[in-house]
Amino acid sequence: MKLYIISGVTGMTGNELARKLISAGHQVIGFDNFFASSLKTVEDMISNANFTFYEYDLNNGEQMDALKSEVIVQRDKYEELIYINCAAVVHTEHFYHVNRTFETNVVGMKAFLEQAIEVGAKVFINCSTSEVYSMNSWNAEGGVAESDYITMANAEHSQRTSYATGKLLTEFFMRDAVSEHKILGCSIRFANVYSKNELYPKHIIPYIIHALREKGSVELLENSRRNKRTFLHNEDSCAAVIALAETGSALDGSVYNVATDEEISIIDLVKLCGRKMGIENPEITFSGYRESDPERRVLSTKKIRERTNWVPKISLAQGIEMCVKELEH
Repeated sequence: MKLYIISGVTGMTGNELARKLISAGHQVIGFDNFFASSLKTVEDMISNANFTFYEYDLNNGEQMDALKSEVIVQRDKYEELIYINCAAVVHTEHFYHVNRTFETNVVGMKAFLEQAIEVGAKVFINCSTSEVYSMNSWNAEGGVAESDYITMANAEHSQRTSYATGKLLTEFFMRDAVSEHKILGCSIRFANVYSKNELYPKHIIPYIIHALREKGSVELLENSRRNKRTFLHNEDSCAAVIALAETGSALDGSVYNVATDEEISIIDLVKLCGRKMGIENPEITFSGYRESDPERRVLSTKKIRERTNWVPKISLAQGIEMCVKELEH
């Protein structure tokens, strides 16, 4: 049995990851400050002896010291100690506000990594983001690879890039720690992740489903007339985290894209959600515009597929159907 420490455990990736690990017989200590989630996402695990939850803030030194003390007490009972950083300020509405993203995504991550090293964790998984690709988000050779050069918007063009810059910096922290033989680990650049358990309709898929359910129509940004994306179900994203954590040869400080190659336009995404809800040709209106919003984001997943046994298993149509069914309950 292994002991996993998960930040942002009530968030979209964290709660499903904890669920999978507990089901596999591992012990999980998770914490969250409910910035964009609630205890509801983990309520099915609260009474499970293999799960311990704390309402802690990654940026609260006193609470992180308490967590460290708890880990030190518990660690010798388990064959391996693994830290997974799922805490992140992820929604687009926050990307343009540097302070909202820097404290958690950069300072908090660095402190969490340092704690993992201090308590003797074997592995640290750093959840990064495909936002780091910014305006260079696709190519004709099967999508951008981790080794491709990154082309970001500049400071005068858009503050949104501050989020990408911060997450990119965490990848350097990760690689530096591994290079200095302090810990094993890697960073994961997720594509657009979605979940049936997402409580707040801010990301595009739950937003569309909620809008269709409540109004029968969807209002999109003008960018959506041409934008295309790939979408990754969080069960697949969590499976990738576990696959990497369990593959020692992959934990060399590398960066891994985790995505699907099932690209869809935002307009067609609305139509797909509508069909799953029994709404043919839903009404779509357009209003507003978002700066620095890449038209396409397609990631190559060749690297993770070659180094682990991970492949995405849930198609977009299946995932949307799961989201719709969850709402009906």
